[in-house]
Amino acid sequence: MEIKKVTVAGGGVLGSQIAFQAAYCGFDVTIWLRSQGSIGRTQPKLDNLRQVYIDTIEKMSTPEGQTPEVWARGISEFEDFDKASCLDKVEKAYSRIKLELDMGKAVADADLVIESMAENVEDKVAFYKALAPLLPQKTVLVTNSSTLLPSKFAKYTGRADKYLSLHFANSIWKNNTAEIMAQSKTDMQYFDLIMDFAKDIRMIALPVKKEKSGYLLNSMLVPLLFSGLDLFVNGVSDPESIDKAWTMGTGSPKGPFRIIDTVGLTTAYNIVKMYVKIPSFLAPYNFKGMEKLLKKYIDEGKLGMSSGEGFYKYDKK
Repeated sequence: MEIKKVTVAGGGVLGSQIAFQAAYCGFDVTIWLRSQGSIGRTQPKLDNLRQVYIDTIEKMSTPEGQTPEVWARGISEFEDFDKASCLDKVEKAYSRIKLELDMGKAVADADLVIESMAENVEDKVAFYKALAPLLPQKTVLVTNSSTLLPSKFAKYTGRADKYLSLHFANSIWKNNTAEIMAQSKTDMQYFDLIMDFAKDIRMIALPVKKEKSGYLLNSMLVPLLFSGLDLFVNGVSDPESIDKAWTMGTGSPKGPFRIIDTVGLTTAYNIVKMYVKIPSFLAPYNFKGMEKLLKKYIDEGKLGMSSGEGFYKYDKK
């Protein structure tokens, strides 16, 4: 089987990035969205990604851009870099992405559907139940879930043998890793197919050999975010100081609150909610405090970089 047509379900931070990267690498890409309002939120993300890719390519063509810190491996290998060719691929990617509200039309001839929706179990189950009768027999289905296991949803997909996880890091054009994880009913030929697809969209494919919530990246990242939030909600310090402690102490480019702003406070809130019911004497963190804090920010419209403000303010261009 060859993957040519890709449908991404969800146009959030990562959904839009996955779609743009796949289109940049020559795939026919459709983004399925729930509503007209979703189109209004997704199109600006695609507009911004077009400019981000252009700016990155321009920087890569300069002497200061030809360093490991700047180079975007999802755009080009260093030895094969051709500025004009890369810029042309950006424009073709931008023009070939389709936005579709009709789920049936969005997946009608899809070889691969990538579910990239919020970390909400009920919403994902409802999506899979609606999707299952619409999918062509050939279609492989993957989830980009950050923390939820594919085995939790396999029975709702109608194709457990063709269902697995494909998880990306944020800023996909630069942090070009993809974690591929099967569940017990996955036919391994589709695991191999998705490993190859990840490489075809210029990702470093990382096999996860055992089903693990959080995969590789988030198994390490989520505890960092919890620790930062815990310090804040318990009044130990403020977001900027907590971030500085991490970035200056480790050399990392972002601290936990900058990271949360990047991935979105709604995503962080949905993850925290999964831990709130843990008895307090077993919980290593103040999850109830985190839930209350994040909900307050979300209710105030402070969703992170996408809205112009989260724990920090951003210039919305």
